[in-house]
Order: sequence, then structure tokens, then C-alpha cells
Amino acid sequence: MDIKPGDKVELLDDALSGVVESLSGKEVVMRTEDGFLMNFPLDQIVKIDKDIEDLGPVQNFDLNEVIKDKTPEKVNRSVRRRSKERAAPPMEVDLHIHQLVKSSRGMSNHEMLNLQLDTARHKLEFAVRKRIQKIVFIHGVGEGVLKMELEYLLSRYSNVKFYDADYQKYGLGATEVYIYQNA
Repeated sequence: MDIKPGDKVELLDDALSGVVESLSGKEVVMRTEDGFLMNFPLDQIVKIDKDIEDLGPVQNFDLNEVIKDKTPEKVNRSVRRRSKERAAPPMEVDLHIHQLVKSSRGMSNHEMLNLQLDTARHKLEFAVRKRIQKIVFIHGVGEGVLKMELEYLLSRYSNVKFYDADYQKYGLGATEVYIYQNA
């Protein structure tokens, strides 16, 4: 730093400015704007360029305008869904045994129930992989064993919510499953 007597200087950590009167080693004697002589270490002094003084007084700016210029615009990252996608019908899976096999002859009730639950599990995993949000499992009314086992299966998944499907369309024999995709 090239400071010599007569230079206009300011303090780094204080709002004091003045003119250098003399230098002695690492000490600077500065005459403040109020006329006082003060000693400061050389490393605490900054020389003011004459070009900066010629700029005139600092202009006042609207703080909101400055902040608006400095902050980047927010980019809307949400994907806009077209009305067709929003109103798309859910995937329907009919779990009636006659829909799954040609003939249930020779199958025990336990085997039929396992086949129905395996089908439900595979279709649910398929929907998760393909990012399908809604599935309707049509299980029928009957004695409620399949519905109860299906609800037990669905309760083991943390990213699904299930409830009775639309009564007007399916009656009491269907369960609708909503899959949270970002879980």
C-alpha cells in the first residue's frame, strides 16, 4: 500500500476519514475531518481514490428495487397436468376368480385367495413402477374375506392410501388405492 502524507484515507473498521499528516514506521498520524490528530496502525488504513470523491454524493435507491434485481426469479417446477390426465380413469383390476383363471375347478378356497392376493400385489407393484396413481381393486361383496386380506396387504405399504371405491360405479365390492409417488 502506497500511503504518503497528504493522501485522503479512511479506517477499515470505523467511519473515520481524514488526511495523512505523517508516517512513522507502521503508525500513521491522521488529521480527521473534525481537525483532531489521531494515531492508527498502517494496516487499519485504506487510501481513498480521488476518482471516487469526484463521483459526488451517493444516490438513494429504493431498497425493494435493489432486492428485486439481486434475487433470481423463482422457476415454477411443478408439472402442469392437462385436464385429460387429471380426469384419467383409474386402473381397474378385477379380482374375481373367474376373471383370473379359465376354471377354478379343483382349486381350494385357500389357493383361490392366494392367487387373488398375488395378482393384487403384482398389479400394485406394476402401478408403482409405471407411476400410476390410482387403482381400483374389484373384489365383490361375498363374505368379505378377500376384502379383509386385501386391506391387510395394502396396510403394509407406507406409500398408499386405500378406501372404498365410488359406490355409484362399483357398489360395495371395490377398494380404491391412491399411490403416493414421491414417498
